[in-house]
Amino acid sequence: MGVREGFEELYGTAPEGVWAAPGRVNLIGEYTDFNEGFVMPLALPHTAVAAVSRRSDGVLRLHSADIEGPVVELHVDELVPRTNTSWAAYPAGVVWVLREAGHEVTGADIHLSSTVPTGAGLSSSAALEVVTALALNDLFELGLSGPELARFSQRAENDFVGVPCGIMDQTASACCEEGHALHLDCRDLSIRQIPFDLASEGLSLLVVDSRVKHALGDGAYAERREGCEEGARQLGVPFLRDVAYEDLSSSLARLSDERIQRYVRHVVSDDHRVDQVINLLDAGDVRAIGPILTEGHASLRDDLRISCPELDLVVDTAVGAGALGARMTGGGFGGSAVVLVEASDADTVTKAVEEAFAAAGYTAPRVFPAVPSAGARRVE
Repeated sequence: MGVREGFEELYGTAPEGVWAAPGRVNLIGEYTDFNEGFVMPLALPHTAVAAVSRRSDGVLRLHSADIEGPVVELHVDELVPRTNTSWAAYPAGVVWVLREAGHEVTGADIHLSSTVPTGAGLSSSAALEVVTALALNDLFELGLSGPELARFSQRAENDFVGVPCGIMDQTASACCEEGHALHLDCRDLSIRQIPFDLASEGLSLLVVDSRVKHALGDGAYAERREGCEEGARQLGVPFLRDVAYEDLSSSLARLSDERIQRYVRHVVSDDHRVDQVINLLDAGDVRAIGPILTEGHASLRDDLRISCPELDLVVDTAVGAGALGARMTGGGFGGSAVVLVEASDADTVTKAVEEAFAAAGYTAPRVFPAVPSAGARRVE
């Protein structure tokens, strides 16, 4: 049953429209976004889809086709941050943030369904937030741009849900274009669409979902964010974005704490890796980005220490089986890896990873191609 039919069955009337917003995978640039650095995500074909109608009585009704349970009924005047720990906090947080900003959102009926894998580091939560924000923007004629919708969605996750995420996930979901990766400057939120048509190059970017679930609210993400902020303070700069890559060695020598040194080294070098990838893509040398991805994984594993045995196995096995490069992607502690392969080698590499997981006694991974897809849009 589609979301339109599900909406009609739930609420007894047709929705005013149907919207979709994708999950994302990040090609390069991890934990750089809250340091006002650079990231390079692309939208996945997997989306959160919402059928929505306006209400004028202050009632907010939420339902997910993917999660067992009745319709969640709330009142827009009574939304309180960090009191709801269910999936409904994400769309409810968007309503709260829009109203806090003075936008007249007087209630809604929302029915959601998503094909974005949860817990896989592919931003299922951002897709929920962005699809809700876009639908409400259209229905209530708020006139907000894609980057503005991303900012409101981020605030929903930061201030209402209580997860201190950066701006990348929501911007990717709101602003990506088909056949492109998104170069986002997290300081001024300027974006540039980078052509990334892998099929025409005979390449494929595989996503390997390790099936290891992470919970970013458990403090590990927040601890690293605080460590990065402390590093910037000790170096006398507003954000680690302001530490030049050429000055990295001398900057690290000024830090006494080994943990802070590792975090700073990762962030400054990963910003540099984004620059390297941009330059190679601009030069048309897509294959050459492979080793940079693998180098990025080593930094995430050794300096930031957010990898896990399953993700390390994906990267080591894929590269050993002929992949051009691979790295974990997303918040870490599980989730997914990206693997750049010759299209003709995709099956061989996939089989090698699956066999390695079986030999290690791990749950079989889920492997699928990341086709650079369109950002949030109205579909009906």
